[in-house]
Amino acid sequence: MVAYLEVDKRVAGKAQVRRRPGFLARDSHVAYAFIAPALFLLVVLVGYPFVLSIWFSLSDARVGNTGSFIGLDNFNRLLASPIFLQTLQNSIVFTAAALAAKTVLGMGLALLLFRVARFKRLIRGAVLLPFIVPTALSALVWWWMFEPLYSVVNWTLKSVHLINHDIPWLPDPYLAMFTVILVNVWRGLPFFAITLLAGLVAIPRELYEAAESDGAGPIARFWHITLPLLMPVLAVVILFSTIFTLSDFNIVYVLTRGGPMNMTHLFATYSFALGLQGGQIGQGAAVSLFLFPILLAVVFVQLRLVRKAALYE
Repeated sequence: MVAYLEVDKRVAGKAQVRRRPGFLARDSHVAYAFIAPALFLLVVLVGYPFVLSIWFSLSDARVGNTGSFIGLDNFNRLLASPIFLQTLQNSIVFTAAALAAKTVLGMGLALLLFRVARFKRLIRGAVLLPFIVPTALSALVWWWMFEPLYSVVNWTLKSVHLINHDIPWLPDPYLAMFTVILVNVWRGLPFFAITLLAGLVAIPRELYEAAESDGAGPIARFWHITLPLLMPVLAVVILFSTIFTLSDFNIVYVLTRGGPMNMTHLFATYSFALGLQGGQIGQGAAVSLFLFPILLAVVFVQLRLVRKAALYE
């Protein structure tokens, strides 16, 4: 009787093995059907424009004219253009300064939010307001605050007797760069603070209790517990913020439109000025694609850092 049961089990197992490929095949068809709409949108909204921009960057296309193939001439012209070189410098300074400020201030704000006991939900929700408000609308409010004729900032500083004359926030090239960096930091700070706060909540409290029992102070606990355990989260946040900051358009366009004297032009605003306002579609596409290898290198480096941090843990 036992022998018959074992034979029946082997026969049933073989039958199940024979049925499994067909079952998996049906599942794969269903899976492809589910991902087909997302894949279609990805190809239409991302893939096709990307390939088209590559073609435009290799052609002398203008508004109303598809142009012809000219190879890398657009990129050679950009590298010989002083405005583009200034744009490249502006983009590096803007991204580095904004990222450094958002990282330091975001970490400090996350630590403060973690310590807040009363009304913590209300305070955390209020911190997200700059990130929720549409970028163009908030940038327009900032423009009104720094606008030379009716500057609320200048009026406030003069009211408290910190300055005697109006400060040209937007007309001055260096102050204009400082202003757009300030607004970008204000805009991106909630993203850093809330994400790092989530990482802080996930750190086990026992580690801090053990370190405190060993005599470690707040600074030692931060450097040896908080910061190492937050490194994977911090690396991902910096990665996304680098991409968003380097390709920023709304803040700079609303506040300065790349001026004065092209001192606040970034890749996105200069590409818009060349391609749509100037009608030089080919050169505008070349400016936008010049950003692609830079972002690819940044993503590669950041992902390696995240992987090392994960392996370290």
